Amino acid sequence: MSAPNLSNNSLPFLLVGIPGLEALHVWISIPFCLTYIMTLLGNCTVILTIRLDASLHEPMYYFMSMLAAIDLVFSTAVVPKMLGVFWLGTREIAFEGCFIQMFFIHTFTAVESGVLLAMSFDRYIAICHPLRYSTILSRSRTTKIGLLALARGIAVMIPLMCHLTSLPYCKNRVIPHSYCEHMAVVELACASPTISNLYSITVATLLVGLDSIFITFSYSMILRSVLRLSKEARLKALSTCGSHIAIILLFYIGGLLSMYLQLFSLDLDPHIRVLVADFYLTVPPMLNPLIYGIKTKQIHI
Repeated sequence: MSAPNLSNNSLPFLLVGIPGLEALHVWISIPFCLTYIMTLLGNCTVILTIRLDASLHEPMYYFMSMLAAIDLVFSTAVVPKMLGVFWLGTREIAFEGCFIQMFFIHTFTAVESGVLLAMSFDRYIAICHPLRYSTILSRSRTTKIGLLALARGIAVMIPLMCHLTSLPYCKNRVIPHSYCEHMAVVELACASPTISNLYSITVATLLVGLDSIFITFSYSMILRSVLRLSKEARLKALSTCGSHIAIILLFYIGGLLSMYLQLFSLDLDPHIRVLVADFYLTVPPMLNPLIYGIKTKQIHI
């Protein structure tokens, strides 16, 4: 029998949850549930505070609200289904639903990287060119930057999704993960995943690499500028960047760790790699509003 007759892309996938720890799913679900609740409360608070307080209608806070909205989408795309697997044993996820979830995860990862880049540009203009700040980063231009980050994320993911959904999936439909993780899903295809893997690595390298380079350049220019200031002015300038730097490190270091653990097993148990990936998708969205609440006096979580 030929492979095409064996494939049926209308069948659902089955999510395992945490491989090897199925008996502990109820207990494992507790921190994920609490994390999700804190994510909803924290990010909604940030968005509402910025929306209702006219003094916060500035580019820096608009970018904060964009980041909060991204974190809400990010978490909601993953956690409810994850909790369904842990609590109710609803392991089935429709073929289309699986790729929609994957699309949201990877698209908004790219969008968040773009927003972090925009935030570094915002800090560069505010500190190095303060007199031109309102002219360069007007409200309309800030909105366009956010839409450009969204468009970029969607544009790079559409070709990958078209390719992945066209692959024949004739192997077992069990995904050894808590969500539709890209590498785990591709392994179920009965066609070569070379194109998918090459495209993913290329896009991830270009997006993360270029964004990281520009962010580093922005902060090197900021550092060079603040070193010329008095000690008091220097500390004040750098303190405005503290929360942004913390979120950048959390996003990129966590992302790289999760990605490399999925690509290379490193003799780790499967449940460790899955838990690291799950925490990467759930913990940063919870911590981001807390970091801003601590570092930014206008926003208190």
